[in-house]
Amino acid sequence: MFELLGIPPQVLFGQLLLGLINGSFYAVLSLGLAVIFGLLNIINFTHGAQYMLGAFGAWMLLNYLGVGYWWAVFIVPPIVGVTGIVLERVLIRRLYHLDHLYGLLLTFGLALIIVGFFRQFFGVSGLPYPPPPLLTGGHNLGFMYLPNSRAWVIVASLIVCLATWFIIEKTRLGAYLRAATENPTMVGAFGINVPLLVTLTYGFGVALAGFAGVLAAPIYAVNPNMGADLIIVVFAVVVIGGMGSILGSILTGFGLGLIEGLTRVFYPEGSAVVIFVIMALVLLVKPAGLFGRSV
Repeated sequence: MFELLGIPPQVLFGQLLLGLINGSFYAVLSLGLAVIFGLLNIINFTHGAQYMLGAFGAWMLLNYLGVGYWWAVFIVPPIVGVTGIVLERVLIRRLYHLDHLYGLLLTFGLALIIVGFFRQFFGVSGLPYPPPPLLTGGHNLGFMYLPNSRAWVIVASLIVCLATWFIIEKTRLGAYLRAATENPTMVGAFGINVPLLVTLTYGFGVALAGFAGVLAAPIYAVNPNMGADLIIVVFAVVVIGGMGSILGSILTGFGLGLIEGLTRVFYPEGSAVVIFVIMALVLLVKPAGLFGRSV
């Protein structure tokens, strides 16, 4: 069928794979944003800079300490999460009872400071991060060639996204988190340390951004600006899925990645704006997002 349209199957599936990879990053990053906004009502514009911190963390471990990629997958996200905890303790928690705009302005300023600091020391050119031996090469599926590094990104993103959804929606810990968001006084009366719960939730959302950064290090060039453009698309993904919707962020992230890949095949000029066009249409029909709840 695609050959009748003048599109080789290899081109189609190759772009779909690229879209699925982009969708994996959209899903993980928007999931972190959804966790932070849905449970804490903070619009975290620092998320793109924290994604960059994850990539630079993996690069520094390899080049300064000789620590490889697989260790970085487990070491870097908690470290990035701790930086988020420090920011939450020192600055962000002062804004919980104010309008969302104050949190957005603060986190936007923090993002500029973090990116500017790394740009000063590392410049703006990309730093290469060689993939580990296990992720080199790939498999010929007949209709396309699947690199191991790309397959790993998709599988790892799915596992992390589904595990996060299960913890928040199906476990007692997730019930405590949701209850603390709705009525912190009542939850505190049961002996639960609500401020600590809030801090750890913010740290977990930031750790997801760090995890996405580690996944991106062998795929994209590591540079201070790598999260600047991506975060705008991720915010659009969150708006389309529904602000604060965990499942909406996951499904919308992967789905929009595939739509973006298909657009590159049939109308390449529109691939850069198709997500924003979809966002505008969704907001016209359902302002709360596809999976969001109307207030």
